[in-house]
Order: sequence, then structure tokens, then C-alpha cells
Amino acid sequence: MKRREFVSLLGGAAAAWPLAARAQQPGMPVIGVLNTTSPRGRAHYLAAFQQGVREAGYIEGRNVAIEYRWAHDQYDRLPDLATDLAGRATVIAAHDTPSALAAKAVTTTIPIVFAIGGDPVKLGLVASLNRPGGNVTGVTFLIATLAAKQLGLLHELLPAAERIAVLVDPKFVTTEPFVTDVRTGASALSKNIEVLYAGSSGEIDAVFTSLGKKLPDALLVGPGPFLNNRRVQLVTLATYHRVPAIFLEREAAEAGGLMSYGLNLADAYRQVGVYAGRILKGDRLADLPVMQATKFEFVVNLNTAKAFGLSFPPTLLATADEVIE
Repeated sequence: MKRREFVSLLGGAAAAWPLAARAQQPGMPVIGVLNTTSPRGRAHYLAAFQQGVREAGYIEGRNVAIEYRWAHDQYDRLPDLATDLAGRATVIAAHDTPSALAAKAVTTTIPIVFAIGGDPVKLGLVASLNRPGGNVTGVTFLIATLAAKQLGLLHELLPAAERIAVLVDPKFVTTEPFVTDVRTGASALSKNIEVLYAGSSGEIDAVFTSLGKKLPDALLVGPGPFLNNRRVQLVTLATYHRVPAIFLEREAAEAGGLMSYGLNLADAYRQVGVYAGRILKGDRLADLPVMQATKFEFVVNLNTAKAFGLSFPPTLLATADEVIE
């Protein structure tokens, strides 16, 4: 078994262990993890988060307990899950924007550390990046600002493409800022944008069915944990319909997507783990400014490009952080 596979299995198993089966000493601090999605396919993110906690001096089961709550893409479950954690956790780690908002809504005293793709000031999570105030801080990666870069990459690969479809989750809180940024970037490149909405697997199928013979020249898949979790479905449909697509998460390119450009999410979750550990050690939340993620990665899948009959320009390939062959 390859090391990467072993780590993934280990991380996935850790997330699935019953809480009662984990060793927890009386008085041991608890980090509560709140997530909109499910453990499936997120083992490497959890491993990165746990690594950050260890870097701060805490080891799960030895001197800290970590409890996980998963909403399984049901946003309306988040308030109850957040309330449950607020009654148990010393620190809450909110692993996405909806989780952060839900956690903040139920407690003003328990420290909350987030990893979000929106502007935490505009979302009302913090007063400012340097001085968060209140009980919330974390890592932001401002996903909306990535749209113009993604469009630019599509343009370099497909300069003649005029009609670009943008698939977004209507329930995700940063969808509209993302769409606004896409429209601005498209106007600068003289591209026509068609925004498509899908908030369930069935709606994703329906979107592609509705395109019929009027397929777009390219597809840009928007942000959010739901669309990331449906990456295999999206890659399969894009390949079947032969629509070149760009995604935000590298996992989509690894699953067969043409290319991806976005944040190194694993590093962001690691930083959340570090902050959670530092708070447990006694660091004042007021001294922990919101970090802006700076590690971005461009991944290209040449196997998919060949299947589409596409050839990446050498200058574009040279900018890739990883090329899958």
C-alpha cells in the first residue's frame, strides 16, 4: 500500500471513529470541528488540520480530544450541530463559511477558528483582519477573487472560446460575489457568461441535460463544499459532454478534470489547527489576526487534455505547479 493511501485511510478512519471509542481524560480540552459536508474524500484535509494541532503541541487522545460534526450538505442542520458543539468544545474549528456563520450565531464566548472562502469582515464574522475582535478569527482565501484568474487560464488554453458556463451552488454564501467577479473578468476578455445553478446531484444532472446540443465552449465550476464533494460527478459529465472545465480544487484535476486553480486548502486547514492549538495554550484570540492564505496551485491533467484533443501552450504548462500525465 502506498504511503498516501495509508494516510488517507488512517485519516478517514479517525474521522469515523465513534466518539466513545476515543480516549479522553477528564478535564481534557475539546476541539469541536464543524463541517458542512461529510468525511468522505476529506481525509487529507483532516490530516492537515490534525498536523496543525500537533504543531501547536497537542496530540489527539493524549492531551486533547477532537469531536467532529458533519452536516452532510444539509445546511439547515448546522445550527443544531453548532449548538451541540458549543455545549462541549473548548474551541470550535469551523471548516467552511456556512459552519463559521452557524458557530458564531450560537456562541459569543467560545473561541471560533475558521477556514473560509469569503471576506470575514463583510460576512460579519470579524471587525477587521488585523483586529478581529469578539471570539472569532481564522484563515480566509477570498475565493471570489480567483474567478478572473481562472477565466484567464481558460482564455490562454482556448482563446477562441466565446461562451463560458459557470456552475455555482445557489445556497453557498459566497456564490454571488463569485458570480460578480466572473462577470467582470468575462467582460474584460469579451466572453459571454451563462450562470447555471445546482444545489443537488439531481440538479447537476439536470443542468447538463438542459444544455442539450448548445454546449458551452468551456465550463468554470464555482466554489463551495457541495460542488467540491460532487467533483467526480462533475468531471464525469464534463468529460462525457466534452466540455473543457476548470475547477477550484486540485482534487478535481486528480479525479480527471482538465485543470484546477485555487487555494492549497490543506495548508489552510493546517493553519486552522495551529490557531486552535495556540488558543488552547493560552494565546489571546485578540492577538491572532485573520490570516490571508497565500499558497495557490495550478494543476493540469494532460491525460484529459489528450482525450479532448487539446494541447496546452508551453508557456501555460510552465506556470503549472503540477502536471498529471
